[in-house]
Amino acid sequence: MIKKLKQHQDDFDLLISKVSTLKELKQLRSEFLGKKGCVSLMLGEMRSLPDDQKPQAGKHINEFKQSVATLIQEKTQVFEKAFDQASVNGEEFDTTLPGRRNSSGSIHPVTQVMDEIISIFFSLGFKVEEGPEIESDFYNFEALNIPKDHPARDMQDTFYIGNEVLRTHTSPVQIHVMENQKPPLRIIAPGKVFRCDSDVSHTPMFHQIEGLMVDENLSFGDLKGVMNIFLHEIFGQQTKTRFRPSFFPFTCPSAEVDIECVMCSGQGCRVCSKTGWLEILGCGMVDPAVFKSVDYDSERWLGFAFGLGIERIAMLKYGISDIRLFFENDLRFLKQF
Repeated sequence: MIKKLKQHQDDFDLLISKVSTLKELKQLRSEFLGKKGCVSLMLGEMRSLPDDQKPQAGKHINEFKQSVATLIQEKTQVFEKAFDQASVNGEEFDTTLPGRRNSSGSIHPVTQVMDEIISIFFSLGFKVEEGPEIESDFYNFEALNIPKDHPARDMQDTFYIGNEVLRTHTSPVQIHVMENQKPPLRIIAPGKVFRCDSDVSHTPMFHQIEGLMVDENLSFGDLKGVMNIFLHEIFGQQTKTRFRPSFFPFTCPSAEVDIECVMCSGQGCRVCSKTGWLEILGCGMVDPAVFKSVDYDSERWLGFAFGLGIERIAMLKYGISDIRLFFENDLRFLKQF
């Protein structure tokens, strides 16, 4: 080990004598003091030494490390001083040129809205769960009471990979969680989903958040209370809401939730098709058939579920008319957020 250290010291002395730029000096530091440099390698080799030799070997390695660090620091100061002097003499750049500022990045608007939604539900006691984006037919459809040839599958025409499918919603996460956890549950499942849609309000890939609560003695009133709290937090306390009967295979009864149009304050405009209302999410009480697929006792446990598109929330929140703007990577658009 001592002989090897002497060789490394000789190599370092030779290399540092030839260094002529800060870039070369940085590379030299990496070769000797980096995570994969010779000092780290020698420390690793020291583990194979007999216990009585380790203290002495460690001492010599640390002395070598300190010597290398000191010489590199001294050389760095020499180069920096020379560079500063050259700058003062005007040899490196024109001091009359305007300064260059590093542009700061920002969080994507879809991520901002997702984080805000997660924060709201977290404050209501929900925890975040995640699942795979490639699902089997069972998790994406059948366990959610959407059997083969069910008309609801037509609304979720999607992308298949062999016998599996790119998930069309994040509801499969609910099945995974219920298979592995016993009630009571209170979860949300944010993530990417995929459908064969592409226009000003749909993209083949978009983001959803699905929620699930399972407990004893839950009612549709509890669901309405949670939805109203969420919508008032995201759009403001003045926001009016309404629940309309609807159909989803995995909930019964089911409802569409509307909010008063944020563009015209309910007066009627192009965005709300002159109705004064905007559809914002779907929800309902969990169908007993879903509980049966995960071996939950539907006589004891009740649940409600809801799902919403994050891009749609962001479009309404920020007044964006075309969902494709989120994915075009145009900095003129993204810098607004």
